Amino acid sequence: MSRHTLSVLVENKPGVLTRVAGLFARRSFNIHSLAVGPTEHPEISRITVVVDVEGGPLEQVTKQLNKLIHVLKIVELEQSSSVQRELLLVKVRADLAQRSHVLEVVELFRARVVDVVPDAVTIEATGSPDKLTALLAALDPFGVREIVQSGTVAIGRGSRSITDRALERVSRSA
Repeated sequence: MSRHTLSVLVENKPGVLTRVAGLFARRSFNIHSLAVGPTEHPEISRITVVVDVEGGPLEQVTKQLNKLIHVLKIVELEQSSSVQRELLLVKVRADLAQRSHVLEVVELFRARVVDVVPDAVTIEATGSPDKLTALLAALDPFGVREIVQSGTVAIGRGSRSITDRALERVSRSA
C-alpha cells in the first residue's frame, strides 16, 4: 500500500463531505487524514484526503468521485510537487527542572509554546508528518500528556491554481 494525497474541490453544499467519505468507506479504503475548509471562493470548499491504497483502485475511486454531484475537480498531489503540512498541539510534562530541556526541543523544531502551567507546557508545531513524528519522539521522554493533530492540508507548488477551472464549472452550472 502507498499513501496518496487527493485535493478534491467541491461545491460548498450540505452533505458533500458525507458522499465523498462514503465513497471511500464503500471501497474499504482507510482514510489516514481528512481536512476540509473554504477556498478563496466562498462557493467552493477543498477536501484534502490522505488515503493508503494501491494505484489501480485509487484510479477507480477518482473516477467515481468525478461522477458525484457537486465534485468539481480532483488532483492527486505528489509530495515532490506540493507543499503538505499538518498542525500539532501537544501537552508535555515540564516541571521547573525539565522545562529548559523541553524548550530546547521546541526551539530545535521551530515550534512554539502556546500555554504554560507549573507542571506542563503546550506546544504548537506545523510541518510535514515526518517532522511532527520526530518532534513527538523527542518530547516523549518528558511525558506526553495529550496530543491533538490536524489532517494534512496541501497545495500544489507554483503559480497555478486548481480552483480557477473549477470556478468556471460552478459559474456555468448556476
